[in-house]
Amino acid sequence: MPRGQDGWFEAARPIRVEGGIKARSKRGTIGERWWSRRFIDTLERICDPGRLSRGRAYARKGQVLDLDVGPGRVAARVQGSRPAPYRAVVEIGAYGADEWERLTEALAARALYRAKLLAGEMPPEIEEVFGECGLPLFPGERGLEMRCSCPDWGLPCKHLSAVLYVLAERFDDDPFLVLAWRGMTRDTLLARLRAEGPLTSGGGGETGVEVVDMPFTERLDSFYDPGASLARLREPASGVPVPPDLLLRTLDPPPVKARHIPLLDLLRPAYRRLAEAAAPETETEPTPET
Repeated sequence: MPRGQDGWFEAARPIRVEGGIKARSKRGTIGERWWSRRFIDTLERICDPGRLSRGRAYARKGQVLDLDVGPGRVAARVQGSRPAPYRAVVEIGAYGADEWERLTEALAARALYRAKLLAGEMPPEIEEVFGECGLPLFPGERGLEMRCSCPDWGLPCKHLSAVLYVLAERFDDDPFLVLAWRGMTRDTLLARLRAEGPLTSGGGGETGVEVVDMPFTERLDSFYDPGASLARLREPASGVPVPPDLLLRTLDPPPVKARHIPLLDLLRPAYRRLAEAAAPETETEPTPET
C-alpha cells in the first residue's frame, strides 16, 4: 500500500462528529496563558511540525471526543477516518508523596507564591521552585510517553497532536490541572498550603509577611507602615535560567494580529534571536590549561 503523509497508509478525511471538544483558537497558535504556552512551546520544539499542524486542524474541528486527565496520564478518543475512534494516551512522570512534600514545603516558604496559589493564581516563578527541587514542572524532550491505536508510525501522530492541543486549552481554563497531571490535585495542594499556618516571617521564612491583628485605635500612627521590608517581599534571583520570552508568557496576549498572525507569535522568535545573539557575551572564559 503506498505510503501517505501519515505513515504507511493514505491520509483520508476524518469522519465529522458532533459534540466533540473543539479548540477555541481558530487561527495561529493554541494556548493563551503562560503555562499553556510553555507546554506548547516544548511540543513545537520537539515534535514534527507537519503532524502538529494536522493535529491543530483536528482539534479545531472537534475530532477529540473526550479527554480524561489523571495523575501522570491523559487518555482520549479521537475520531479519524475509520469508523472506530482511535485511543490516544499521553503519560508523564507523576511525582510521589515524598517529592510533593518537598515541593509543598518549598512553595509554602515563599509567601507571595503561596498567597497567589491560595488565591487561585499560578505565579510564573513556580517553575523556578520546581527546578530548584530538581523536579521539572513541564516535560522536556524525553518527558512524554505517547501512544495511539492508529497505524501512523510517527509520534506524535495527528491524533495525539490534537489531544495535546486540547489539553493545552484545558490548562488555560484550569492552571492547577498542570499540577494534577504531576500528581497533586488543586484541593489537596491548597489544603496543605493552608495547613502551614499564617503567612509570617517567623520560623526561618525570610520572605514571609507578618500580620498582627490589632484594634484600629491602637495603630493610628503606624496604619500606613508596611508590614515588612519591601526588599523581603521577594527572594533574590536563584540563578535558574530564565527563558528569553518569559515576559511574553507571563502577560496576557494582546488582541493584535499582523496578517492574521498573533503578535506574540511574531515577537517570540525575535526575543529568542536576541537572547542567542547576546549569549556569547555572557559565556565564561575557558580555564587556561596547566
